[in-house]
Amino acid sequence: MSHKNGIKLGCALILAPLLAGLTACGGGGRSLTGDLQDAAGSLSFGAAGGKDATAVDPDQPLKISTKGNGTRITDVQATDAGGRPLAGELSADGRGWHSTSPLAADATYTVRVSTESGSGTPGRGVHSFTTRPAGGKRLDVTFGPEPGTYGVGQPVTAELSRKVGEPAERALVEGALTVTSTPRVEGAWHWVDDKELHYRPRDYWPANARISVRSHLAGLPIREGLRGGNGTSLELTTGDRVEAVADIGAHTMTVSRNGEELRTIPITTGKEGFATRNGKKVILGREQFVRMTGTSIGIPAGSAESYDLPVYWAARLTWSGEYVHGAPWSVASQGSANVSHGCTGLSTENAQWFYELVKPGDIVEHVNGFGEDMAPFGNGFGDWNLSWEEWLTGSAVHAGGGADADRRADPVAGRLQPRV
Repeated sequence: MSHKNGIKLGCALILAPLLAGLTACGGGGRSLTGDLQDAAGSLSFGAAGGKDATAVDPDQPLKISTKGNGTRITDVQATDAGGRPLAGELSADGRGWHSTSPLAADATYTVRVSTESGSGTPGRGVHSFTTRPAGGKRLDVTFGPEPGTYGVGQPVTAELSRKVGEPAERALVEGALTVTSTPRVEGAWHWVDDKELHYRPRDYWPANARISVRSHLAGLPIREGLRGGNGTSLELTTGDRVEAVADIGAHTMTVSRNGEELRTIPITTGKEGFATRNGKKVILGREQFVRMTGTSIGIPAGSAESYDLPVYWAARLTWSGEYVHGAPWSVASQGSANVSHGCTGLSTENAQWFYELVKPGDIVEHVNGFGEDMAPFGNGFGDWNLSWEEWLTGSAVHAGGGADADRRADPVAGRLQPRV
């Protein structure tokens, strides 16, 4: 954080919060040779000064100045306990410095100031202070899914406790939510609406990866009367890369693991009027037994399409009721005709094999169908149906606001009951 012997003092680096950086140039070009003088006595930290600076107003800038004797400030670096830097600006004469980004509330800052005396002797002063807790409202964040191991298609979700709609506010929030993975991959957040964000890589996650999700919102000013609040970190892992491609026209589903084809299965999908959606879907969960009824999806009891069936070995694809499941009643049509009410039907043996292979986060893609396309949001995880360029339009950091995201929800969103 501070200069070491031999480092030139041509410019003072001033770091902005999270990702941005500014450079403020000062005079001199003198090397820090020999012992550094303790410069604390020649510096004033304004309202944040003194040994008992534990209730500093976070809504006021940090101001540092020299006390004369020809001392100049050459470098200031201020960070909170979480490592978030505070941006600032050095005056042209080197006599003062002030922060240009807001302080976080209820945060402890450490400030390291490099100086040069009138005779050219280098010095260093270190000071700490704590801002008081924020009043008003807080913006908390809850990450999903639950900790565990998922397929390579699993998005990360962030649910905000309050609405955030303004582009600048969204950019601040988004920039404070970090996702890292080992191996490292390129990824971005996408605003689904004013309270929900999804994060995905450009392509699927690597197999057997480790994913860490963190919030750095605590204390940050979002808007007047609202500061960042709590956010519990999240750790995830991925397993093997398991993908299934269901060809609606050919009535087959090919399943692969880590690029190796395991099995091609005869299937049936939705018939006319109940067509299975085209596109990529992420497995939401598995249910060994589900009771599926026609009335749960609006089919009148006693009508020709009515049904009430016990269903086994079911992997859920949408909240509106699409599954991959065992359908022993339609084995004669599997591989040759589409006769279901929207689900992908398999023999009991194939359904059990598939159920035991997959996990939430694995991918099922339906192709060559005649139904509508899977929506990116609102009816499960259709995130992968957006190209990377489309995905970035929903990022406040990468595309300036994420305003396009709200239009792409599935019109039948809502956690409806299963269909067969």
